[in-house]
Amino acid sequence: MIKDRFRRWRRADSARQAANAAAYHQQNHPFPGRWISGISLVCAPVLLLTGILLRIRFHFFYPDQLAAYDSHPTLITTAYACFAFGVVLLWPGVMALAQRIAATHPSWALWGGGLVMFGLFTRTFQFGTDHLSFHLTDSLGTQTMVEAIGDYYQSWRDTPWHPFKTLSAPAFLGWVVLAVAAYRSGALGVGRAVALGLMSMLALGTLKGTEVPQSIIAAAGLCVALVPFGIQTLRAGPRPTNRALGWIAVCVVTTALAAAYGPRG
Repeated sequence: MIKDRFRRWRRADSARQAANAAAYHQQNHPFPGRWISGISLVCAPVLLLTGILLRIRFHFFYPDQLAAYDSHPTLITTAYACFAFGVVLLWPGVMALAQRIAATHPSWALWGGGLVMFGLFTRTFQFGTDHLSFHLTDSLGTQTMVEAIGDYYQSWRDTPWHPFKTLSAPAFLGWVVLAVAAYRSGALGVGRAVALGLMSMLALGTLKGTEVPQSIIAAAGLCVALVPFGIQTLRAGPRPTNRALGWIAVCVVTTALAAAYGPRG
């Protein structure tokens, strides 16, 4: 009896994924495009996991994060930069997954994709406060900044309304909604959908480091959910033309030169 139910459930899950794939391939998705979406799906989760692992040996709360920066500034700066870049780079991948969900379940795609995208903006806002805190530590000292961030947390709790305070909930709940949407639509199987929902475990807040094991589980789940989808997306069409590769090289070189020799201050 249990075996028969499991087989029926597996067949229904496979049929749902096949129907979603067929519906998705019948539609046209010009933006953000296969290559940007695929690179996002592959690289963004890896960058998030890298940032989390780089700061794993330090306690996650802000006094310890500031002390870690004071003693290992390059390591902590790299860790937070990898995490922030991963958050920013996630948006094309989330959009691609939402488009895949929308092929059969547009309302679920709207809510799941929208909530997660607003949550990404919230995490980017929080990184701005992290970046400022670290730079002020260089001039004001660790102890002064520990007291200042404590005051900031109290002030933030006392703030009755702020757009990014309101959007804190989507940073957590959006991943659960997107995971349910991905499963119901057939965009992801049950295992990868559950792995995607684990991102709701990732802490949010100024100078929040790596919580063990929650942060690692969340980022690893994101890798399991999105990286195979990204590889599939990249392999779903022809390679870029030589002209496109040439323009990519020009953009990369221009960006590198601007970063190295552009005006400072």
